[in-house]
Amino acid sequence: MSTNKEQWGSRWGFIAASIGMAIGTGNIWRFPRVAASNGGGPFLIAWTVALLVWSIPLLIGEMVIGRKTRLGAIGAFRDFLGKKYTWMGTWIVMVCLLIMFYYSVVMGWCFKYFTMSVAGVFKPGMDTLATEAIWNTFTTTPSQTILFHFLSMAVGGFIVYKGVTGGIEKASKIMIPTLFGLMLVALFRVMTLPGALKGLEYLFNPRVEMLANPKIWLEAFTQSAWSTGAGWGFIITYAVYTKKKEDVAGNCMIMGIGNNVGALVAGMTVLPAIFALSPSLEFANDALASGNTGITFIYLAQLFTRMPAGRWISAVFFLAMGIAALSSLLPMIEVGVRSFMDAGFSRKKATKVVATMGFLLGVPSAYSLNFLNNQDWVLGVALLVSGLFVSFAITKYGAEKLRKEEINTPWADFKIGRWWSVCISIFPLLFVVLCGWWVWQSITWYPGSWWNPLELYSTGTIIAQFIVYIAFGLLTNNWLADKTEKGEFTKEAV
Repeated sequence: MSTNKEQWGSRWGFIAASIGMAIGTGNIWRFPRVAASNGGGPFLIAWTVALLVWSIPLLIGEMVIGRKTRLGAIGAFRDFLGKKYTWMGTWIVMVCLLIMFYYSVVMGWCFKYFTMSVAGVFKPGMDTLATEAIWNTFTTTPSQTILFHFLSMAVGGFIVYKGVTGGIEKASKIMIPTLFGLMLVALFRVMTLPGALKGLEYLFNPRVEMLANPKIWLEAFTQSAWSTGAGWGFIITYAVYTKKKEDVAGNCMIMGIGNNVGALVAGMTVLPAIFALSPSLEFANDALASGNTGITFIYLAQLFTRMPAGRWISAVFFLAMGIAALSSLLPMIEVGVRSFMDAGFSRKKATKVVATMGFLLGVPSAYSLNFLNNQDWVLGVALLVSGLFVSFAITKYGAEKLRKEEINTPWADFKIGRWWSVCISIFPLLFVVLCGWWVWQSITWYPGSWWNPLELYSTGTIIAQFIVYIAFGLLTNNWLADKTEKGEFTKEAV
């Protein structure tokens, strides 16, 4: 079998790759703008709850499934639940790849800003209007966005092509320490700017009355799932390459907490920078409330012009941001590659197929920011559905059985209690409450047109796209189940 020919070289290599999976642009690009547009403090509360009751329990569940089956998500669901449930694994892989299509575009933005920094495009004294104009010009120039999207998929594909140990693990061990160091440098510099403390006040002011808004909770849970990798199939896939004696709960705790620490550092850098660099308090509040996709790029480009050797520090930071994006793009590619390998493809052939598909199907997001924003909206909710499928798989098999036999093993440093099983059992309730509450509210957000699939952020666009995903999964269920090789489920590999 091909599944056991590759393995992580060390626990640190696996953890570095897993943290890299989590700490990507989901933290530096997505977290600050989502937190800002949802009130800062109340979002942090909901987001922390989401980590503890949704993301970490889900990561643990995914790792158990991947280790028991030694297959990617499609084969894992077939073997763990039964052939008729293969379509759930297909949904998870499909959602991950659909996010990959536009995520590569975002990575391209990072590398474009790196080249602009090196070229000296960001000059001292630039105001927000100037850096916003640069952002708008770039994102409305398809020749540029498509070119950098292509380069992103090419780099990601090359590393995955080199394999788990020689490619993904080796790159992650370099990228993650570098990223944390550069983020801390930027944070310390921001804290010296006049007015920066207003940004911290905005980020950490609890404003508990805002927690009555269902949008904040939905955004918090989708952000937690988005940035930790919960529900993506990442950990199912990465767990295929783990050694027999792994501390499942301990590793997943490190991943989840490491992700949130990285996100907080990014938020404490970007939001204070916005307040310090805005001409007025009202301007800053408007910028934060807008949820502008380019908010990180617009304000960080200014920040570095106010630092000694800012041009080069800016170049290094945007390069690190690109590296962070790359560290998350790699597992997205690997999810697809593993699925093709389970169907008999070689790693090299599978990587070529996934990378080519990633470039071609990512072109619409590179061409249109509206298309990208629509996909970001729809697929964020789709990740919650993926989590629901994982919880169903764990519940059907027996959460307590898995906790006692596969998680709390004799070699595990970190033992977990019944809280994990309880969290898994309440997933369906959490999903119904969150999404039901949100759908009900969306009728008031889009009066008369909430059903319209052509509305950028409507309920209709989510329903229409979900119908397509489910139909594809069901129609290909038996074919994919038969194409995927047998795993190690009956061998009790854990």
